[in-house]
Amino acid sequence: METFDACIRFANENPVTYLATVDGDQPRVRAFAMWFADASGFYYHTGTAKNVCCQLQKNPNVELCFYKPGEAAGTMMRVAGKVEFLSDPALEERLFRDRPWLKGIAETAPAGSKVTIFRIAHGEAWFWTMMENMRESQVPRIKF
Repeated sequence: METFDACIRFANENPVTYLATVDGDQPRVRAFAMWFADASGFYYHTGTAKNVCCQLQKNPNVELCFYKPGEAAGTMMRVAGKVEFLSDPALEERLFRDRPWLKGIAETAPAGSKVTIFRIAHGEAWFWTMMENMRESQVPRIKF
């Protein structure tokens, strides 16, 4: 059985994530570049003026999908959980140090908008390959 450490490793090696939210009764999905994952969760950032931020604030339930190409349709890791917005000056400093290009985006953002950090710290994750096709409900979940 896989462990949460395997989930962290997979996410950091395959950081492009498809993040699904709900806007009223309409599902919304978009690609996100995960910032990092560690034992405390999966970390992201977005602008407060963006629709996705409003959707996450209104309904913090999300599902993530990480994908690694490979034979027989590759491997997916899906993560279901709730978003937590973080206000931590040290984390914000690290974000702008790790991703200096964000400063330029932040400087041109609409008035009152800023970059905000969020994470998924609790939920469940599972891996899927074609070997699990038609048996998805039987795939063991990894609680975190």
